[in-house]
Amino acid sequence: MVPVRHESASNLRADGVTLSSPVTALHGVGAEYAKLLAKLGIRSCNDFLFHFPRKYLDRHTITPVSEVMPGDSVNIVADVVKLRTVRTTRGRYQLTTAELRDKSGSISAIWFNQPYREKQLRNKRHVAFFGRIRRGRDGMQLQSPEFEFDLNKSFHAGRIVPVYRSTGRLSQKWLRIWIGQVVNNFADMIPEHLPDKVLVDGKLVEINRALKTIHFPDSDRELRKAVQRLSFDELFLLQLGVLTRRREWRESMPGLPVMVKRDEIRSFVTALEFRLTGDQKTVVAEILNDLGNSMAMNRLLQGDVGSGKTVVAACASLAVASAGFQVAIMVPTQLLAEQHFNTLCQLFHGYDVRLEMITGALTSVKRREAWKRVSDGEVQVVVGTHALISKEAKFDSLNLVVVDEQHRFGVQQRARLRGNGYNPHMLVMTATPIPRTMTLTMYGDLDVSRLTEMPEGRQTVKTGLVSSDRRSKAYAFVCDQVNQGRQAFIVFPVIEESENQQVRAAEDEFARLQRDEFSSFSTRMGLLHGRLSSAQKSEVMKAFRDGGIKILVSTSVVEVGVDIPNATVMMIEGAERFGLAQLHQFRGRVGRGSHQSYCLLMSDSEDADGNERLLAMTKISDGFELAEQDLIIRGPGEILGQKQSGIPELRVASLTDVDTLVLARRQAIALFKFDPDLCLPENEGIKNRLRDFWHKLSELS
Repeated sequence: MVPVRHESASNLRADGVTLSSPVTALHGVGAEYAKLLAKLGIRSCNDFLFHFPRKYLDRHTITPVSEVMPGDSVNIVADVVKLRTVRTTRGRYQLTTAELRDKSGSISAIWFNQPYREKQLRNKRHVAFFGRIRRGRDGMQLQSPEFEFDLNKSFHAGRIVPVYRSTGRLSQKWLRIWIGQVVNNFADMIPEHLPDKVLVDGKLVEINRALKTIHFPDSDRELRKAVQRLSFDELFLLQLGVLTRRREWRESMPGLPVMVKRDEIRSFVTALEFRLTGDQKTVVAEILNDLGNSMAMNRLLQGDVGSGKTVVAACASLAVASAGFQVAIMVPTQLLAEQHFNTLCQLFHGYDVRLEMITGALTSVKRREAWKRVSDGEVQVVVGTHALISKEAKFDSLNLVVVDEQHRFGVQQRARLRGNGYNPHMLVMTATPIPRTMTLTMYGDLDVSRLTEMPEGRQTVKTGLVSSDRRSKAYAFVCDQVNQGRQAFIVFPVIEESENQQVRAAEDEFARLQRDEFSSFSTRMGLLHGRLSSAQKSEVMKAFRDGGIKILVSTSVVEVGVDIPNATVMMIEGAERFGLAQLHQFRGRVGRGSHQSYCLLMSDSEDADGNERLLAMTKISDGFELAEQDLIIRGPGEILGQKQSGIPELRVASLTDVDTLVLARRQAIALFKFDPDLCLPENEGIKNRLRDFWHKLSELS
């Protein structure tokens, strides 16, 4: 590793500055800059060390002036032969121009309102300029290029140059200087926390070398090694934290075992109007076994759209209720709460199970009365929204918590619901298929079950991409389906049209569609969006369920849980604005009946035909396969949302890096078995890093 080139700066250690010193201890960081740096999470010198580049610029290669082309980002080394500053005709701008000449030719450079450049550059030779080439009135020119006088003493040129996440008036140049000072003076002082065996097994470079290289790499090969080491660190610490969380769940408090009446569950399943799939039977057996243990269940149930998670939750709820305990089922929306409540009422008809629905839509009086029945033990199953974790929530004997659409709730919210019982069993469910690598990291503390088989009668939804010139045919197709007695969804990404969002909006298009394309159905169209009250939403959905509404125009509020078997068309406007997981959720709203169903991806975008997400939707119907594709295209933070995930932010690592993830998980499991509390002296460094890595995450269950 070639030593990092030094910028002219004082020796920080001689000045008594340490890694824990505030950023203002660095030369040039005043109060205003400190405020801007704090927005980036940089408050100490140590924070600078771990503020990693978001990308790099290749300023190794020097381009002869004669070879530059418009649009190129180039590095040239030239002499400054002419300089002048003039004011524009109207006097609003000062233009400083320079003629730059190397052995191959000359090119002009221009700076706006920077007259001091004339003094800086006068009579300078062998100056390195870097910027983008644009075509000007008198030929090609460099507009506002950066420059360096000595490539051998620069963080900004003649090398692979880091580009950092910034804010406000924080320039890349100052960020490089400050980070360069910290790297030069402190990187070697960071103690190695990984055991030698782990470094050797993983072929990993030392932490000091990795930190120097990721900021100021000398080659792509060295940079890859640094990224691999720092990625391993993040994934390794992530796995250790997840393993610790899993152990805490298992050992913090014992659970209350449920005496499962298996004959009753078998009778319940036999009486259903449909047969359970093989996956459903397997998962029900897993859950019933968990419920019978004194260790509280902590299970994640992943099921593709329409795979039958609700009936699995019903089997678990019946087992717990029949044993004399209570069940809480928490869902994200009023609509979904009503649907679950109605479904469970039908499924439990004839059984001694009393249900209650508690949501924010209830009046305060009715809500108090409902909680009184729950706290008195008159109710066995409570279905609700966030109301279930309100201060007035009180259960008599809660022993099973079911959280549906878990990604809509933070980890802390789930923990609060759990706290309403004596360490109740926990079943979290999602219809958003999660890639296996994300399951290993984000949900490594849970036992995981998957429903991949579709119930009998579920058809593959035919999916097509519809360009703007075929829009009229798409509308005609919807009309044809409705004339055949079917129903249709039309989903829009926003409620109202705005200057900043030039997309088709639900309210505006609803009025237009009633007037034009669907005028014959104008009185049988409905509008649904998040600004409607709960009562209004329920009224619209009831009319759609009952067939009074034939075409429902909606925003993404229909993404989760709405079940309309007679709906055969899902038309998604502005489809390119949605992620794969969300598009797949929309598609899952149709295809639930006996008729062939269709998903029309509408886009006015000129490059829609090349959109990776939209093309994947037309080719792939399996939600788990789509989830893997979505992870590659968008990354984990966009799929479930970092704040909701319950894990620290990954600065370097990617969950698509399966090899490093598997290596980190294997090493973490081995260490955890040997020293779970990290008490051994040789693991003190790991223990400290683990604490620092997780300390910013406030939502821990």
